[in-house]
Amino acid sequence: NQKAVLSKYAADNGFSNPVFFIDDVVSGVTFDRPQFNRMIAEIEAGNVATVIVKDMSRLGRDYLKVGYYTEIFFVERDVRYIAINDGVDSAKGDNDFTPFRNLFNDFYAKDTSKKVRAIKRAQGQAGEHLTKPPYGYIVSPTDRKQWIVDEEAAAVVKRIFDLCIGGKGPMQIAKILKEDKVLTVKAYYAEKKGKAFPDNPYNWNENSIVAILERMDYCGHTVNFKSYSKSHKLKKRIPTTKEQQAVFYNTHEAIVEDAVFKRVQELRANKRRPTKADRQGLFSGLVYCADCGSKLHFATCKSFNGSQDHYRCSNYKSNTGSCTAHFIREEVLKQIVWSRIFDVTALFFDDIMAFHEMMYQQRSAETEKEMKRRKREVGQAKKRIVELDRIFKRIYEDDISGAISHDRFLKLSAEYEAEQRELEEKVKADQ
Repeated sequence: NQKAVLSKYAADNGFSNPVFFIDDVVSGVTFDRPQFNRMIAEIEAGNVATVIVKDMSRLGRDYLKVGYYTEIFFVERDVRYIAINDGVDSAKGDNDFTPFRNLFNDFYAKDTSKKVRAIKRAQGQAGEHLTKPPYGYIVSPTDRKQWIVDEEAAAVVKRIFDLCIGGKGPMQIAKILKEDKVLTVKAYYAEKKGKAFPDNPYNWNENSIVAILERMDYCGHTVNFKSYSKSHKLKKRIPTTKEQQAVFYNTHEAIVEDAVFKRVQELRANKRRPTKADRQGLFSGLVYCADCGSKLHFATCKSFNGSQDHYRCSNYKSNTGSCTAHFIREEVLKQIVWSRIFDVTALFFDDIMAFHEMMYQQRSAETEKEMKRRKREVGQAKKRIVELDRIFKRIYEDDISGAISHDRFLKLSAEYEAEQRELEEKVKADQ
């Protein structure tokens, strides 16, 4: 509907060669939207003269960020901004009511978030699942609110608990699964949905194992309200305390017995773990290994002074075996960063045009990489759609011949049709 409105407006007002940027399933509260980022890259490349939206809320629902784009970003780049239903057109001068519309849109997003939270709170207190089923379960095809066991993944979950009972730690379990070529959670879902495999499909890490071992849902119980966000504008989730959580027992089939789960928690509670650092590293989450690309983890040395604090490659700790335990001291990293800041600052003041060119090339390279990735995913989705047509034909023939029961045919066809619709929507969204 929005696309039709925009197409008609463009045709009626002489705007030729319109390009549509559509983020169907991403909230307007966030500005980290794939197509929005693509539009910004096109604007920065000088390929956009006018931005047209149905109304101002389509640009975004954060009034501060919307104000930045409409009052600064578009103006600096001579981009005309039009919001059809709100009567906003930057070519016709300032609209004093525009900032208030942005504020109203922000209030609307906040109010909607409150209502959604209230609904989720009521559902959670009634014992309904508030999350997607964890690895080992799938949504029942006959009842979307019910989880049923995914036998293939459940076997891996049981094995992980058995290995822990047998005295193996998370890192050792990860190593065993990797050696036995067991697909990681991400790779398993990719295979099921016909998506691109991750580069290392058997690369289990310690965190994935711990997450499974600590999840009570595997006992057949539902645990709600395990995390919350401080604001509708923030994606970060903050863990809650045990007292703030709600547990509903025997809501779905168990994969792990209560006694086994309890024993695993006791074993893990008695494990000796290194104490966490008293402070967060200045570059925590920002530095990556130059050899393998993994994050560098911050580590302190309490037996030395602060000058020995360092960052080490997480691949060594995660049991990938593809990198060594090399490290860099934080003091050395500070000197490198300061030196780079001075170099960039000098470049900016010495040659502003060269600085802009450097930034443009860097952004263009990132945009090109993202577009190639999306093109590759769409190609894989198209292949899977064709494959699903063949599969559907085969199970239909099996149903007619009596090779499978009609109930089995209905269940399989519903699953394949749902997957195909999802893939078709993905392909359509990228066109």
